[in-house]
Amino acid sequence: MFKSPLVIAISAALYQPLAFSFENDLEHITVTSDFRQQSLAEVPVSVAVIDQQQIIDEGGQHFEEVINKVANLNFAGGTSRPKYFQIRGVGERSEYRGAPNSSVGFILDDIDMSGLGMAANMYDVGQVEVLRGPQGTRYGANALAGLVYIQSNAPTETFEHGVQTTLGDDDLQTYSGYSSGPLTDKLFYRAVFEQHKQNGYRDNKYLGRDDTNGIDEFTGKLKLRYLASDELTLDFTYLHADLDNGFDAWTLDNNGFDTLTDQPGVDNQQSDGLAVKAQYTGFTQFALTAITSMSDTEHQHAYDGDWANPEYWQSKPCVDYYDENGNGESDDIIGCTYDYLWDKRAERTSYSQEIRLSSNESGRIFNGSTDWLGGIYFSKLDEENDLDSSYNGWPDEILDSEYQAKNTAIFGQLDSELSQDYQLSVGLRLEHRSTDYDDSQGDEFSPSETMWGGHIALSKQLNNAHGAYGRIAKGYKAGGFNMGLPGELSRYKEFDTETLINYELGLKSQFAELGLNTNVAVFYMDRQDQQVNASQQNPDEPQRFIIYTANAASSTSYGVEFDLDWAINQQLSFDASIGYLNASYDDYAYQDKYGSEVDISDRELAHAPEYTYSAGLTYRADNGWFSHVSLSGKSDFYYSDSHDEKADGSNLINARIGYEADQWAVYLWARNLTDEKYGTRGFYFGNEPDLDWANKKYVRYGAPRQLGITASYEF
Repeated sequence: MFKSPLVIAISAALYQPLAFSFENDLEHITVTSDFRQQSLAEVPVSVAVIDQQQIIDEGGQHFEEVINKVANLNFAGGTSRPKYFQIRGVGERSEYRGAPNSSVGFILDDIDMSGLGMAANMYDVGQVEVLRGPQGTRYGANALAGLVYIQSNAPTETFEHGVQTTLGDDDLQTYSGYSSGPLTDKLFYRAVFEQHKQNGYRDNKYLGRDDTNGIDEFTGKLKLRYLASDELTLDFTYLHADLDNGFDAWTLDNNGFDTLTDQPGVDNQQSDGLAVKAQYTGFTQFALTAITSMSDTEHQHAYDGDWANPEYWQSKPCVDYYDENGNGESDDIIGCTYDYLWDKRAERTSYSQEIRLSSNESGRIFNGSTDWLGGIYFSKLDEENDLDSSYNGWPDEILDSEYQAKNTAIFGQLDSELSQDYQLSVGLRLEHRSTDYDDSQGDEFSPSETMWGGHIALSKQLNNAHGAYGRIAKGYKAGGFNMGLPGELSRYKEFDTETLINYELGLKSQFAELGLNTNVAVFYMDRQDQQVNASQQNPDEPQRFIIYTANAASSTSYGVEFDLDWAINQQLSFDASIGYLNASYDDYAYQDKYGSEVDISDRELAHAPEYTYSAGLTYRADNGWFSHVSLSGKSDFYYSDSHDEKADGSNLINARIGYEADQWAVYLWARNLTDEKYGTRGFYFGNEPDLDWANKKYVRYGAPRQLGITASYEF
C-alpha cells in the first residue's frame, strides 16, 4: 500500500518530458522560517508547507488536526493538546520535571513556544512550515530534529473582516473572527480571536459528567505593521492564549472513553507572548533585521494517578501486607486502598534577541557571486516548578525547583552562485549555553558548554522542471542533568551533549503540462551520544517513578519523504505525502525496575513509525459546490524506549462538503469517519494493587468520529 505510490511518484518525477518553461506554485510559496525567505523550489532542505487554503479545505481547527499531513512527523498524546513532537523519530515524549530542553523547535509568529505547543490554533493562519532535519545554523540547540514554524496572516492595506462559527457533536462550539486594515496611511492592524469548546469525548461514570476531559480555549492575536519610512518596517505581534482544559484520558480496562476518576486532572496553559521585528534597508550594502520576542506562561498539568475512585478500589481484593485491619495478620484479603494525585504547576518566562545583517545586491562579495549573512543571538529562559503529589491521603513527592538557561550564539551563512548553475550554501553557528538549577530536595546543577553546528548544501537547477540538492547538516542538543535520583543511579546524574549529522539528497520537480509539483528527499542521520528518556517504577513505592535521561552510544536513521501537489484541472486537485523511516539504536541497554539490564540494541526508536502517509482529493466547482476527502495513517510504533508495547497502525478518513459563495461559505464535515480507535500514548507498568502491581499495557486513544457544521462570512 505504501511502496507502490512512492515508486510511481519518483518515477514520474524523473521521467516526465522536460521541454517547457513555466511559473510554478513552488516558486510562489515562500519559506518564511528560512534566513533569506527563499521559495520552496529553491530552499535546499526537506520542508513541508501547508498553506491557508489547505488548512481550510482540511477543516483544521488546531495544529493537532494537520499533523498527519506531514510525512515523518509524530506526536505523543500524553497531554490535552500535542506539546511534544517527533520529527524522523527524534523528539521528547514528556517533560515531568522542571528543566525543559526541546529537540523540536516550535515557533508561533516569531515567539518561541517550544514545549508549549497547545496554543496552536489554525484560525487565520497563513502558513505552517515543518523543517525536517537539524537546523543548526538557523535555530541552534532547540532544533536538533527540526522545526515547526506557524505564521499567521499579516495586516492588510485594505479593510477585510470575517467571522466563523462551528458546531458539532461532543458539544463542540467554536466562534472565531478577524478584522484587518489601515489605521493610518503607514500603520496597519490585524486582530484575531477564537473561542473553542468541546467536552473531550470522555464520560466519567463515577461523577456522572461528560466534560472532565473537555477543551476550553481562548486565543487572541494582535498584529501591527508600521511603515516608519521607505527603509524601516516594524512588525508587532501580541499573542494571548487562555487554555483551560481538563485531563481525564486513562482507563484501567483500556476501554478508553468511560472513566472512573474521582479527581479528574487538568492541563491548563495561560500564555502571553510578544514579538517585534524590525527590518531596515537603508544601508548601502546590507540590510538589518532585529527580532525581539518574550513570553510568559503559567501552566499546570495534574491527573488522578490511580485512574479510579475509593469505592472502586475498596471493591477489589488486596493482600493486607501491613495489617491495616489490625488483627495481627499480614496475609488477609481486604478491600484495596489506593488514592493518588499528581499535580505540577509551573511559570515560564522567556526572552530572546536576534540581530542579523544580510547583504543586498550591491553588498555581494567574491565578484558579486556570494550573498553573506551574519548575526548574534541571545535567549534566557526561567522556569519555576511546584510539584505536589499525594498518596492515600499523605504527601508523597513534593518538589519546588528553579531553573534558568541562557544561550548566546553567533552565526553566519554564505550563499554562492557557482558556475554551471550550481548554488552553494554554507552556514555555521557557535552557541554557548549555561544553566542553573536548584530544588527543595538539595539538588543543584550548573552545567555550561559550547556547541557548534551548521550546514553545507549544494544545489542545481537541472532544467526547467527539476532542481536537485545535496545537504550535510550538523545539529546539537545541550547536555543536562537528572534530579532526585537514588544512589544506585548516581552515575546518571548528568548526561552529555547529543549531536546529529544529517545527510540528505533532494529533488524538487514541477510539471506544468500536468499541473504537478513533487518534492522527494532521501536522508541518513547519525546520532551520537543520543539522549534517551528512561522510566522505571519504584518496586518499593509503586506509585512513584524514577524518570531520567541517559546517553545511548548511538543510533542511525534513514528514510524518504515525498510530497505531491497536483492540480488535475481547474476543479479537481490532489495532494499527498509519504514518509518512510528506519530509525534504530546501534547500542543501548536500560535497567528495569528490578535493576536488570534490558538490551534493545538494533530496536526501533519510540514514536518512530516506519510509514506515515496522507492523501487528499479536493473538488471545487465553478458554481460554488465544494468537497474534500482525505486519508492519513501511520504504521505501528513503540510507545517508549523502556518497554516493548506498541501502538497499532492507524488509517483515518476525514470528509468535508459545502457551498462557497463570494462572501460566505457553509460546510458539513466529519473527522475520523470510520470511527477508528487508535492509540496516541501508551504505558506499561503496574497501576492496580489488586493485581499486586503487575505490569500491564495502558493506552490513551485519539478522538473518535465527530460530525459538525461550519459557517463563515467575510466582508
